[in-house]
Amino acid sequence: MSEPTPSFPVLAAPAPQPVWVVERPRTRWWLYVLFFALTLLSTTLVGAHMEFNFAHRQPIFSIDDDPGLFLSGILQRPSKLLLGLPFSLTLMCILLAHEMGHYLYARHYRVYATPPFFIPFPSLFGTLGAFIRIKSPIPSRDALFDIGIAGPIAGFVPACAAVGIGIWLSRPLAGSAAESAQLGFLPLIFHVAASGLNIHAPLGLLSLHPIAAAGWIGMFATAMNLLPGGQLDGGHIVYAVFPRLHRAISLLTVFALVLLAKYLWVGWLLWSVVLFTTSYHPPLPSRRTISGPRKALAVFGLLMLALAFTPDPFSGASGREVWPYVRDAAVQLRDGARQTLHRH
Repeated sequence: MSEPTPSFPVLAAPAPQPVWVVERPRTRWWLYVLFFALTLLSTTLVGAHMEFNFAHRQPIFSIDDDPGLFLSGILQRPSKLLLGLPFSLTLMCILLAHEMGHYLYARHYRVYATPPFFIPFPSLFGTLGAFIRIKSPIPSRDALFDIGIAGPIAGFVPACAAVGIGIWLSRPLAGSAAESAQLGFLPLIFHVAASGLNIHAPLGLLSLHPIAAAGWIGMFATAMNLLPGGQLDGGHIVYAVFPRLHRAISLLTVFALVLLAKYLWVGWLLWSVVLFTTSYHPPLPSRRTISGPRKALAVFGLLMLALAFTPDPFSGASGREVWPYVRDAAVQLRDGARQTLHRH
């Protein structure tokens, strides 16, 4: 008796494919702890300087005085450094909350991410912020959305608390200092907080308490990350909701930032370059659309951006105002180089 003929073709078994298992590298926790401590120190130094300005009713980000004189005073009386803790602890809490929001949701989706890495830097803020690195693929648009928006929400909550407490503790600038205030238009959340606390004084004429300054920096960082484009948090959210529109929205954001750089704050030019160079988003394994509640949460992300964003963070620093100084400096550098060449 013969074998019955199958009614469907018999497929050959696929050849076995090699599977590579990559072990997680060991986390050098000592390095993350070291840079966290260094950032805490650098922000505490800046905070002590802010406390000095606040005590004398000066603009909180004033850089008119001699920093060397301030540092010598700290060395003579190290206890003065403790005055910077309200600012540094508030700012570090905001930055840590933001990064831990990303980190914990990455762990939730079994995405390998590094712990938060803090960057100390001798600047107006004492730090360049913090970041985590994603080192494995993100499995779906839901995961991308959740990881992307968790950081801004987690940082926005303590930043709101810092703004409210800091505004309540702030006081008017000294008469002569009011003309040298360096901050431009404060974010909308400051005006909302002032209205809720029944504060009617013009916010631009307040010497912000260091806690309010930490809240301002936290809002600034939140707004930067929520810019809708590139591979910032806002870009991840846009890609999760509208993957086909991500590049177009990124380029529109770049164009808007270039205009803001020319007329309001030249620093937007740097962010436009960052967004332009990261306007391509890596594809995801799963293209299933995100759920309705997440789309509602995306609207909340837009609300956070509106409350935290300020188009003019520093007064007198638009491209039109800065360009003449840059041009004059370039001319002086060129003339100096020519003189040096003629001597030889």
